[in-house]
Amino acid sequence: MSLPLYTASQVRAIDQRLIAAGTPGITLMQRAGEAALRALRQRWPQTTHVIVVCGKGNNGGDGHVLAGLLLQTGAKVHVLQIGDIGSLSGDARTAADKAATLGVATTPYSPDQLASLLALNSEARLVIVDAMLGTGFHGTLQGDFADAVEQINNSGRPVLAIDIPSGLHADTGHVAGDAVSADATVTFIARKRGLYTGDGPDYVGDVVFDDCGAASATAGPERPAVRAIDAELLTAVLKPRLRSAHKGHAGSVLVIGGDAGFGGAAMMAAEAAARSGAGTISLLTRPVHVSAMLARRPEIMVCGMDDWQGDAGALARQLVEKASVLVIGPGLGQSAWSRHMLQNSMMWATTLEKPLVLDADALNLAAQDDKFWAESAVLALRRQWVITPHPGEAARLLATTTAQVQCDRFAAIVQLQALTGTQCLLKGAGSLLAFACADDADRPPLDLCTEGNPGMASGGMGDILTGVIAALIAQGLSSADALRCAVCAHGEAADQAVASLGERGLLATDVLSFLPNVLNTNDK
Repeated sequence: MSLPLYTASQVRAIDQRLIAAGTPGITLMQRAGEAALRALRQRWPQTTHVIVVCGKGNNGGDGHVLAGLLLQTGAKVHVLQIGDIGSLSGDARTAADKAATLGVATTPYSPDQLASLLALNSEARLVIVDAMLGTGFHGTLQGDFADAVEQINNSGRPVLAIDIPSGLHADTGHVAGDAVSADATVTFIARKRGLYTGDGPDYVGDVVFDDCGAASATAGPERPAVRAIDAELLTAVLKPRLRSAHKGHAGSVLVIGGDAGFGGAAMMAAEAAARSGAGTISLLTRPVHVSAMLARRPEIMVCGMDDWQGDAGALARQLVEKASVLVIGPGLGQSAWSRHMLQNSMMWATTLEKPLVLDADALNLAAQDDKFWAESAVLALRRQWVITPHPGEAARLLATTTAQVQCDRFAAIVQLQALTGTQCLLKGAGSLLAFACADDADRPPLDLCTEGNPGMASGGMGDILTGVIAALIAQGLSSADALRCAVCAHGEAADQAVASLGERGLLATDVLSFLPNVLNTNDK
């Protein structure tokens, strides 16, 4: 249901506890090499030739251990050492010396040398192993490291990364410049959080984990930096409905949005709420969209309004009063009508202490108002709210750039939660969740969703997710649990859709029909 993810410094602390408890560092290095061998043989069982490119640190030491083990299995192995092998020290030195005694051929790295080996083994079943830089790396690759990464990525050969692809930041998942693009990464001791978000998923390939006997040491004083969650969470949180259930038990969702020309977003959010089990769903939108919504999904009640005056305004206030949760933002736009809708719906929702899901242009309008988060509601009430920005919307809220947000998504989500006091989602590969916790206001706990796929990079996916979140709140889940479950369910539904349709050309509405299957796991 969940997996702990750690920062590089936490992993080093775990490593040191193991050593202090009596496990020598060279033993851990041996275990890492053995785990790498298993991963390589399982992934590429027909491998006959291996080139291991090693750095001078412990990551390189793991590579030397692997080289020795491969040689003993009958593979033809060649190690290319970046940096003077004579300058290796500690466990890395011990590992390199042992590999040499076993007969491993090691030569200094040069672009010509790697090119020559690749040409010489052009017909062989060859795998390249990246053992250059470990979790201590940050910044931009330089010199031989940059050259080696470029050659490896252009080689056309399968690549196994040891612990982490060289060039990838272990804590942020950011790549500044270039990094090894691995087909698989075997990582040790504890899972590093940077493998799973930001640029990480583009470079790690399949992640294989081996704790190298560190299970007891991970139960140390530091708690995991992040928790990875997936759709298994749903079976623990979502319970089957009572046989006597009626629509009133499943709550009411009110979606507010859909300015002229943007009706589709509000419609998708409303339909997603229906597909996710809300008892009743209403939509406040521009009058021009009413017919289209009724034609598409007659189960949704639609109110067209141009302002909050007269009969339409009275009906809108009644809908707010009856709603279990409000969704504000899908297709809202940034016109005078948009601002009017946001201001009035926020006023009524705050007065009535309603949970809110704020998305899309509701967040963009909030970013234009310096006083929005200070004046919108007391902090206790905002703990019932959920915000769901993508990196661009997050950047506007934080008055920074999208590139800066993506450079350290973990820092960005913590800053968003501190600014807004809400339950926060930062969408993207490895979506991050931060929660409003009264007992830990300085550093909210973080979740990272491992569900989802690149096919979700299409318009409207966020509107579908917003509707799922609201529906789960309406059905009685806390805002935090609804956010967790919705993100996982949305990603899993998209994965099932991709299994049926493929990634390229996947539409947001394709996901709708898979939501009930995902959300009814406990009913089967």
